[in-house]
Amino acid sequence: MGDIVYIEIETEGETLDKEEVFGSVEAVKTVSDLFMPISGEVIEFNEALESSPETVNSDAYGDGWMIKIKMSDPSELDSLLDAEAYKAVIG
Repeated sequence: MGDIVYIEIETEGETLDKEEVFGSVEAVKTVSDLFMPISGEVIEFNEALESSPETVNSDAYGDGWMIKIKMSDPSELDSLLDAEAYKAVIG
């Protein structure tokens, strides 16, 4: 996608199914939907991203987190990739 310049998440407090859209991100040349990795309630949005969305690019596993989820089905975690497996998929 490139450098993220805007993040919109308006689903805080909503319960969504795995793969439902929970928000969108805008990069310099594109806008993409964000999909729930697991089912659950969106309990928190990282409000720091409103003023510094580029943090997702520089620190995705730290200060660049987007949402916190109260899981509906913890067994769905088994289908997620860890960081190394994801890097292998995207090349």
